Formats: sequence, C-alpha cells, structure tokens
Amino acid sequence: MKISFTKMHGAGNDFIVLNGIERTLDLNVEQIRLLSDRHFGVGADQILLVEPATMEGVDFKYRIFNQDGSEVEMCGNGARCFAKYVHDHGLTSKNKIRVQTMKGIIEPELLADGMVRVDMGTPSFAPSDLPFNPQELPCREFNGVIQWAIEFHKKLYWFSICSMGNPHVSLVVDDIDTAPVSSLGSFIENHPAFPCRVNVGFIQILNPSLARVRVWERGAGETLACGTGNSAAYCTSNQLMLMDNQAKLLNRGGTLRFEWEGEGMPLMMCGPAVQVFESEIEI
Repeated sequence: MKISFTKMHGAGNDFIVLNGIERTLDLNVEQIRLLSDRHFGVGADQILLVEPATMEGVDFKYRIFNQDGSEVEMCGNGARCFAKYVHDHGLTSKNKIRVQTMKGIIEPELLADGMVRVDMGTPSFAPSDLPFNPQELPCREFNGVIQWAIEFHKKLYWFSICSMGNPHVSLVVDDIDTAPVSSLGSFIENHPAFPCRVNVGFIQILNPSLARVRVWERGAGETLACGTGNSAAYCTSNQLMLMDNQAKLLNRGGTLRFEWEGEGMPLMMCGPAVQVFESEIEI
C-alpha cells in the first residue's frame, strides 16, 4: 500500500502527518512502527492522523500514535502541527479550529506571526486521572502541594503528577544536562504505580519566568520537545510557587511559551509548527 505523508515538527518534536479525510487509513502496529523507524522508514516521534469529526460543533478528529504503535490521548506539539497542516492543505479556512481527541476538545489557533497557540484544556492533579496508584510511595507536602518519591539507585527522587489528557510526572532538577533522563525516565515510565505508563518531565528553573526542560515520552523515549510534558512541568512548578503565570520553557528543539491563571483554569501554550517535506512511501 502506498500512502502520502507530510513530515512536520514542533520545536524539534517531529511527526508524520497522515490525511484520513480523503482516504480512510487503518494502520496496524507493524506499519506504524515501520513509518516511525528512523533507519527503515520515515522516522518520527509520533504519527498524527487527521480524521473527520464524529461530534457536533467540532472540525476534526485528532489521533496520535507513538513509535511503538500505541495510541495515546494527546500531543501538544502535534496539535500545533495538526492545525497548520489542515489549514495549509485546504481542509479548513479557519485560523482557529475545534479538534476532538481521546480526552476531550482542544482549540489550536494560527497566529499572525506564524506561531500556533493551543488551548490545552484544564490540567488535572487528581491521581485517578492519570491513573496513578501511590501504593506505599513516600509522600510529602511542599508549598502546600503533595509530592511523592521513587527510589532509584538508592536515591529518592521527588515528583509531582499532572494529567494534560495524558499522564505526566515532573521532577525539578538542579542541572538538566546531568539529569538521568533516559535511565530514570524509563524506570518511572514503567513503574507499577502507573498502570498505563507515564511521561516523565525534568525541569531546571532558571528564574520564575524561564526554565529548561527535557521529557522522556512513554513509547517514544526522549524527544527534543514535548508539548504536554512541558505543560505538566510548567503547571506543577507554578503550583509549587516556583514559576510565574507567564513563562518560557527552553527545550533542546526550541522554545514554548505558556500562560496559566491557576488551578481550574485552561492552560495556553504557544510555539512553532514547521512543515519539513512531503512524499509517498510503500508500506
């Protein structure tokens, strides 16, 4: 089967975007893994599938698949690329669209400066929304917020939890360059306290409006930027009273901007969306 695709990235978090509007696409796990493979396929952190909406008042349906073939609930950098894709390919003339995901509606908006802003929805800090089963993990209260700890190589690592429609753990670290992103990220991702696995973000706070972030994504490993991972790291740091209501987060692939008025309010994320190339592949 030959399929057309568009390669895109948002701050280095790269995607294969497929048009499921003009042609029904039902890819199996092996095909998704082949497309995502950087040696034998196209290569991408995730595959994004554009489909017709199945709800009233919504423009499109948005599906996301990891490199390992698993379907996930949400991808923030992908949402920006999704919005640019449907606009640039003539699937809509709207600058602001409503898109259904596995976990609800999001509203990406193309801005005049070429950036894309996304209403990421309201973050949740309830363990059941990840889901997260604390079991007998150590816990503490820090600036009025409950945190938990996982022991790794005889050291306790304290973390916060957040759902952005998909599950996240965030850790504040002193030095992002020496943080054990791969080893600790993989360990926490597959810890039994997270029955659906979990994304793991590491944030180094430079000042209340600026931080550096790295994210280990479940099913994909470390990516150059992760929109929902940055969102969770920022929101939990804001809750801990370590960051302001407006901030920039620096990733290895680029910068994301956030605005948040606090718990119970939607989070706004702004960043780039870039088309790299278009082609066809036989799978």
